[in-house]
Amino acid sequence: MSDGSRIESALERALADFAQALPPFLSEVARAGVASGGKRLRPMLTVAAYQEVGGPPTESVYDLAAAVELIHAYSLMHDDLPCMDDAPLRRGVPTPHTVHGVASTALAGIALIPWAAARAHDAAVAVGRSPREAARIAGRLLEAAGAGGMIGGQVLDLLAEGRTLDEEELAALHGLKTGALLSASLEVGAMAAGAGDEALLAVRAFGQDLGLAFQVMDDVLDATASSQALGKRPSDAALAKSTYVALLGVTGARERGRQLVAQAEDALDAACLPAPRLRQLAHFVIDRKR
Repeated sequence: MSDGSRIESALERALADFAQALPPFLSEVARAGVASGGKRLRPMLTVAAYQEVGGPPTESVYDLAAAVELIHAYSLMHDDLPCMDDAPLRRGVPTPHTVHGVASTALAGIALIPWAAARAHDAAVAVGRSPREAARIAGRLLEAAGAGGMIGGQVLDLLAEGRTLDEEELAALHGLKTGALLSASLEVGAMAAGAGDEALLAVRAFGQDLGLAFQVMDDVLDATASSQALGKRPSDAALAKSTYVALLGVTGARERGRQLVAQAEDALDAACLPAPRLRQLAHFVIDRKR
């Protein structure tokens, strides 16, 4: 079974347990947000980081990876709400709030946060970490989801609508909104494998640069691909958001994405981490078509 299939199975386990713990109307909305597909890049990075720093084979690492994806799903559910981007479509299907209502979607998204932390803690114990180490792993995931990560980035994003940001401001915004969880997905995988400080610092730096590269290429795709191809609406231009394409042009933004991936790989080189799977995923980020 492939990593992708194992991640999907772990997500199904998480959703099945979620359905036992909460009212059906909330578990149904959560399923709509989590099981709608996607690249599953963040859980793939979690698994790859775990394996690349020497984590022993275990199915429980996929439950840890699924916990990361639950946080990502919550963020998208809230990002699409009318008070945020007011998006009717994501991944080619109607967004959860357009089907299940705003209040139910907001509540289900919120419920996914502690559920993800609990799943991460239990998965970390299952792969062999101590309760204290497992608490640190769950805490790192929550840190990335909170005011010092995605929520802080979302606030900056809303405040920036209608303004023109320079590249430093744009990097600060997306370092929180996009980069925080992407970097944490790598860190929790490495932490679960018992990685030392040098490896942890390397995957963190790798993740920070990769997170910005991901956003740069998102901006390129937003400017060059149709909403049908991307499976989502509205575009950032329609929301009057600053983008890397607006600052650098399409060619310049593509080059910036390549530079960021090169920097990310330099961080692995400095720690003498070959990490071929992480490098492959990094190049997927800048070569993807959606």
